Amino acid sequence: MLKKLTLGLLLLSLSLVTAAQEKEEEVEGSIYIPMQPPFVVNYGGAGRLKYLKTELTLRVNDVHTAAAARHHMPLLRNAMVMLFSRQSEESITTQEGIAQLRETAKSEIIALLESEQGEADVLEVYFNDLIVQK
Repeated sequence: MLKKLTLGLLLLSLSLVTAAQEKEEEVEGSIYIPMQPPFVVNYGGAGRLKYLKTELTLRVNDVHTAAAARHHMPLLRNAMVMLFSRQSEESITTQEGIAQLRETAKSEIIALLESEQGEADVLEVYFNDLIVQK
């Protein structure tokens, strides 16, 4: 009786693990990963202090990239802090400058994830919020 019960529990646990793996692989569409908490950095170099506050969300295409982004979030956040602090006033006060900053952020995130994981299917980087104090 104990052997049957043990075998039954083993089969049940294997079926649950298999179902969980299939469910993970069945995710279709984009996965959105917020980079929390918001970024608050000084920018603009010498002179009067200027602040930038922003919230970012990554849009990735698969669960492997999502897991890699979550795992390497401290590395990604550090890169974004460094990127935002290097900005000049001109680069974040125009629509073209903000679009370029978004593309640069995406490129840096992809490069970091590829160096750590080998591949990265990051589709977009979105600014949920962008506040600049001059």
